[in-house]
Amino acid sequence: MRIVVVGDVMLDVDLSGDATRLSPDAPVPVVDVSGVKRRAGGAGLVARMLAQDGWPVTLVTVLGDDDAGRQLEQHLAGVRLVSGPSGHASPVKTRVRAGSHPVVRFDQGCGKAPIPDVTPAMLRAVEKAGVIIVADYGRGLAANPQLRDLLARLAGTIPIIWDPHPAGAAPVPGVAVVTPNLAEASKAAQALAGERGGGQAAASAGAGRDVHGVAGDPPAQEPQDEAVQAGRILLEHWQSRAVLVTKGEQGAVLLREGRTSPDAVPAPRVEAGDPCGAGDRLAASLAVHLLAGRELGEAARLAVHDAADFLANGGVSAFPDSEADPETGPGTGREAEAASGAGAGAATAGPLRPPTPVGGKRRISEPLLLARVVRDNGGKVVATGGCFDLLHAGHVRSLAAARELGDCLIVCLNSDDSVRRLKGPERPIIGQQDRAELLLAMECVDAVMIFDEDTPEAALERLRPDIWVKGGDYKGARLPEADLVEKWGGRCLTVPYHPARSTTGLADALAKVS
Repeated sequence: MRIVVVGDVMLDVDLSGDATRLSPDAPVPVVDVSGVKRRAGGAGLVARMLAQDGWPVTLVTVLGDDDAGRQLEQHLAGVRLVSGPSGHASPVKTRVRAGSHPVVRFDQGCGKAPIPDVTPAMLRAVEKAGVIIVADYGRGLAANPQLRDLLARLAGTIPIIWDPHPAGAAPVPGVAVVTPNLAEASKAAQALAGERGGGQAAASAGAGRDVHGVAGDPPAQEPQDEAVQAGRILLEHWQSRAVLVTKGEQGAVLLREGRTSPDAVPAPRVEAGDPCGAGDRLAASLAVHLLAGRELGEAARLAVHDAADFLANGGVSAFPDSEADPETGPGTGREAEAASGAGAGAATAGPLRPPTPVGGKRRISEPLLLARVVRDNGGKVVATGGCFDLLHAGHVRSLAAARELGDCLIVCLNSDDSVRRLKGPERPIIGQQDRAELLLAMECVDAVMIFDEDTPEAALERLRPDIWVKGGDYKGARLPEADLVEKWGGRCLTVPYHPARSTTGLADALAKVS
């Protein structure tokens, strides 16, 4: 069940300030630096994103024996780290920003590096993964033959997301999805076309050749999207199960083996000045959704939205600093290896435990994954449903009573469209995201699952709770969802109902006041 991130790490340094004048030496802005922020970049950023969200994550990488390498260890606090020596200087990327605008970037130690060795502990950590992200930043780790052999064997049994780099190694065959951006995909496809002597293959959709370079096919009716052309070439050459080509604000396109038509994945429009980290957020989200058992198309759609939300909320510039996790401590997993003498793989081994409570609250809030974790640990999954528009004391009491029936409570929440169809055009009073946030703020609610249908049956079919709970106003009557829940051995129960407290009553009272 653990997410394992494999790849190259670097130290990212952000220098930020204001630029109000030009230098007298040259026509360049002078930035008065007011803030310096350092963080782990590359695969380290992916792992930190997952750890920040509460997912069990292990980072498998190599580190330099220098000051930047030691800083990286500190900035990876909270991540289980299994690392070997890189044998060369740690790469450092320094960005200078004036306000929200990037001015310049300096790279140190970022030249071509020899392929590093991998340790037995690194390989053991990879073998224990429930899902793997390969974050290749062109520093050689993804080209290690031992690691590639292991990844190729695992590709048939667990999802592997491969985030490629122009200077990196090709993905191993059989991975679940490869996630190049449009520029990376076009460059790789053109290079492959040149190697095969088909220099026009990457731009030949309407010239009597298809995107695979096969002669004799009828010309396409209209020019194909550049991402589709490149993606099809890469899908065939990489032999992955899918390629997801990201296109910035235009979303992404998903191409899958055995399917002739690509799937467009739209992205919500956001205002973002710096796209740095969006690809890392996408890969991290794909891993979470695939681990939860979602179908790839749905996982891609959710991941694109997650990446857009990440940028809308400030991107890497707003990403919080690392803090030592109470379980791993400030020295992360590498000190645990030295202290135990058993190797980092042994230090992180063992069955997945239930999510670590933070102030009594479970850290995993993705409903499908939470249900799976609780069930795998012998617990009972409880679910309830409703609109929960204007939370009141009756809701609080019913939810608290439902939570007492099992080991986690997941609320199936009607979406805004669903509420509108059920309650009328004036409802909901509070939007679905705010309603979900209010529910998650309650101690008794562990996760929220928003559904668009008029009834929760489709959500229940995916969630399959052990206990489905409704308010006591159903007492004496068979619940509408009983037949469905009993199909997988679940039970339907009622909890006390408080008729004097209702959303409709509150809404009417507010209307009179206004």
